[in-house]
Amino acid sequence: MADREVELLAGMPALGPLFAKAVLPRPGKGPARVPGRTAVVVGIQPDPSRLADYDRVCGFTLRDHVPPTWLHVLTFPLHVHLLGGPDSTIRLAGAVHVANRMRLHRPVAGSEVLDAAVRVENLRPHRRGAQLDVISEVRVGEELVWDGVSTYLAPGAMADGVPEPEAEAGPAAGAHRPIATWRLPADLGRDYRRVSGDPNPIHTSRLAARAFGFARPIAHGMWTYAHLLAALEPRLPSAYVVEASFARPILLPARVGAWWQPDAAGWSAAVTSPDGAKPYLLATVRP
Repeated sequence: MADREVELLAGMPALGPLFAKAVLPRPGKGPARVPGRTAVVVGIQPDPSRLADYDRVCGFTLRDHVPPTWLHVLTFPLHVHLLGGPDSTIRLAGAVHVANRMRLHRPVAGSEVLDAAVRVENLRPHRRGAQLDVISEVRVGEELVWDGVSTYLAPGAMADGVPEPEAEAGPAAGAHRPIATWRLPADLGRDYRRVSGDPNPIHTSRLAARAFGFARPIAHGMWTYAHLLAALEPRLPSAYVVEASFARPILLPARVGAWWQPDAAGWSAAVTSPDGAKPYLLATVRP
């Protein structure tokens, strides 16, 4: 962060007003712009009741240490804050979360006081627009305990350069039959909104979902990600890297399949259609 302007905030910004701005069209033409600053919040004391509710909604065991996806939830308001600022032409409400990578460096207790820093990097062209990475870091004092990279696709945006060929991430679609079946209720978006704070109406409103081209509200991708990690929870080491690609949205209500299996490097896993033919999320876990 030494070569970047640091914006120190007094606390995490409220997501409601941020999303109200994020759905407004951003005027202007030409190449996309993203912020060159780092947003920082120090002294975060997680709410234990909210964490417990998050664990229940996502399927994690109630315990002293937090899931890595919970640390993404804590830093997410800074994603919206940065991309909704005057120095950004990317609106997060219209962007698509296409991939995520998280490293849990060590178990993080729910009682620990945390510092969070978020920045935007690597704006690059894509055949359908532009991609960018939002880099999040969580520290306890000077110790880095978790970091994450959220890759977003901004359809229609422009970025200089030539798009790189798209590589297939994770296990091949249809390579495995599901070993679990999950039923996702119609009100899942409301439950996850309550515990995550994410107010994006495409997850809760049929009208909003239709405005973005979906017949019904869609499940939060980070809920699907978290629920898959919750299924793997007893098998995971104390520190690990997990990578996921979001292949397609899940329309609510839904019935989906899931599978996970050990491989030479760790675990491969996926959330799919009930017959395993259509992937929604592909993931790997590595020590």
